[in-house]
Amino acid sequence: MSVIEVERRQSDRVAWVWMNRAEIHNAFDETLIAELTAMLRQLDADSTARVVVLAGRGKSFSAGADLNWMRRQGMASQAENLADAKKLAELFRTLAEMKKPTVARVHGPAMAGGMGLAAACDICVASDNAIFATSEVKLGIIPAVISPYVIRAIGERQSYRYFQTAERLSAKRAHELGLVHEMTTLDQLDATLQSIIDALLTGGPLSQAASTELIRSVANRPVTPELIHHTAVAISSIRASDEAKEGLTAFLEKRAPSWVSP
Repeated sequence: MSVIEVERRQSDRVAWVWMNRAEIHNAFDETLIAELTAMLRQLDADSTARVVVLAGRGKSFSAGADLNWMRRQGMASQAENLADAKKLAELFRTLAEMKKPTVARVHGPAMAGGMGLAAACDICVASDNAIFATSEVKLGIIPAVISPYVIRAIGERQSYRYFQTAERLSAKRAHELGLVHEMTTLDQLDATLQSIIDALLTGGPLSQAASTELIRSVANRPVTPELIHHTAVAISSIRASDEAKEGLTAFLEKRAPSWVSP
């Protein structure tokens, strides 16, 4: 990996994935896209890794697309341009559909695709100097591949405004809109993040994966008999699992379950 660094912490259970193009504010190009996608897939298959933190080296989380890369794609053939766009879309899908909790550690600018990464993570923790924007229209393009995740995070109504105005969002405004879960000062960013990581490590890994799948299958659907049946099947299946048996037994015995380290 030339532009991605991975740091394993807490007995390898927490993987910190650092975008490392600090000199250009962690802007995307084909190399970063390929390496980040590959690493996320690798970590999703790694049973030791319980939590994935996505962060950026330097002064920014991510300034979005590398403009030189965007220019190259604009001059490419339609087939090449489409193939490249699909790789970028696949990065966001891979991040958004990971089976383990993902946390964005955002400081400084998180622009365009950078905002998309923050939205695609399950949880977003931002410093008060963070700045977000769907700034694509200022360049004559659109926030296409990030749209499913940004709209999910801030809602359809707000997206009508910010997709078209490209206004910058302060961390406070992003928190008000629901994109940011926790906002704190820069010097308290990692401490705030650590408290969330510690909370995540108390949960059962299989039940956490099932919880995120539950959200995807239930959100924005009417409460029909079919949906009620689906939720009943979901709980009946999980409570018969070995993880659920261990969790309930540990609670009754007043001890930590096996997935929580001493």
